[in-house]
Amino acid sequence: MKKDLQNEFLSTITHEIRTPLTSIKGFSQTLQDNWDKINDEQKKKFIKIIEEQSERLIKLIENVLNVAKIDSDGENIVLKKVNLNQVVKKAIELTKINHKGHFFETNFTGRELLTLADTDFCEQILLNILENACKYSPKNSTVKISTGTKENNVFVEIADQGEGIEKKQLPKIFDKFYRADNYLTSKTQGSGLGLYIAQNLAQKMNGKIEVKSPAENGTGTSFALYLPLFEIEDFTRRDM
Repeated sequence: MKKDLQNEFLSTITHEIRTPLTSIKGFSQTLQDNWDKINDEQKKKFIKIIEEQSERLIKLIENVLNVAKIDSDGENIVLKKVNLNQVVKKAIELTKINHKGHFFETNFTGRELLTLADTDFCEQILLNILENACKYSPKNSTVKISTGTKENNVFVEIADQGEGIEKKQLPKIFDKFYRADNYLTSKTQGSGLGLYIAQNLAQKMNGKIEVKSPAENGTGTSFALYLPLFEIEDFTRRDM
């Protein structure tokens, strides 16, 4: 059974890698062979495609490396006091770079929202969720981000204005390679690894990710990352 899963993994990754590589090679060759025959506008278009496919390939390789670390239990985790609000702000700024066609509305609870977590893990989780929120919602729509506390947890909720996810598909969206079936998904490139990675990283920090679709406003999808509220007693006990 394990070998079958490995074969499926290799088959899927091979296909996902081949697609951007084919585009990069094809458009590079076209530019090289027809440079003097192609006008400046076409050149810019082809170079933009090469840039986008290169970025897609880089993200795919990063995701594959993350999956390999998770599956082998080789991901090192460093838990420390983290202000989740600061991590969220940084993740939003990084997401804006590649998604200038979206608006981001924030509602933060207090100046500090402290948790015991790994900063890099938190940032990776938030980037994966924010990336999906932008990819699977229309341009010029708003992604709403809010933070707060609930019982013994801090949380950040990210809600988009996309088509949403069918109820029957919700239990599967954290599975490796799974992609929900809707119009925007069929038009959007992706490997189906982002949410698998996010949920596993959350669990390594004693947290979890919950999903609602439709979201509270009746449209789109919302993801909420929950992490343990920072308690100085727990932190001290870890170092004893």
